[in-house]
Amino acid sequence: MPTVNLPAAPDPSPLTATQSLAEPPPPAEAPLPAGSPPPAGAPLPADSADGETERLLALLRDMPADDPRYEGIRARIVAQHMKLARRIARRYANRGEPVEDLEQAALVGLVKAINGYDPLRGHDFLAYARPMMNGEVKRHFRDLTWAVRVPRKVQEGRAELGQAVAALSQRMGRPPTAEELAAELRLSEADLADLREASAAYNALSLSTPAGPDEARTLADTLGAADDALDAVEDRESLHPLLNALPPRELRLLLLRFFGNQTQAEIAAELGVSQMQVSRLLAATLSRLRTSMLAET
Repeated sequence: MPTVNLPAAPDPSPLTATQSLAEPPPPAEAPLPAGSPPPAGAPLPADSADGETERLLALLRDMPADDPRYEGIRARIVAQHMKLARRIARRYANRGEPVEDLEQAALVGLVKAINGYDPLRGHDFLAYARPMMNGEVKRHFRDLTWAVRVPRKVQEGRAELGQAVAALSQRMGRPPTAEELAAELRLSEADLADLREASAAYNALSLSTPAGPDEARTLADTLGAADDALDAVEDRESLHPLLNALPPRELRLLLLRFFGNQTQAEIAAELGVSQMQVSRLLAATLSRLRTSMLAET
């Protein structure tokens, strides 16, 4: 079968190519005026340019709080600075508080900074927000972590005490003495002792804490209680010599009545007197003892 050579496909005409290049692109949307909020439901642009936070903050300043876009814009600013808030919170880690709680405190400070920032003042937002986040974390330690509320001066003194102990221990290679600590903190030894005692209020032991290795007893079991019998010790010791000074008959009468628990009729029969005489003698003896004890006090 003979071979057929087909002609090559013709090149597109110059007119066709010129026409395709000359076709106008689809019309672009008109840009929003600078500073105007995005339309409702429109996604916010990615945070890729400097000044994006300031632009969003400017939008919030001119936007009423009940605007449906307000919470979304504020949440966008919080998300942009989430890593910064976490870094600030982790500076205070290993101090007995969960890191999650510290991060929440830093985020509260961030939200407060967003709410209180005024772009018209010309300050950088981060320079305004960092102290707010640090302050909120410190406030968390001051207000929520102490077992017993102490003055702010004591709380700050506890932090300075810990730093001084660490610095002196590293410098001298041993734990510092009370005299050395007092000199480092510029305190008297009495004030240092008060600071140490007040610092113990940061942590409190539960009364359910085991008080021994066997865990059979709790800390509550080792605490004393008020002993009502102690109130009678002084009266009993004062009464003792007065009883020894009574005539034998009156002393026997008191012993039969208050230690033998006998009735007046039983005492009268034992002493060979009437019940009326027992009553009068008992009243007179008790009155004399009472007067003598009151005279001593």
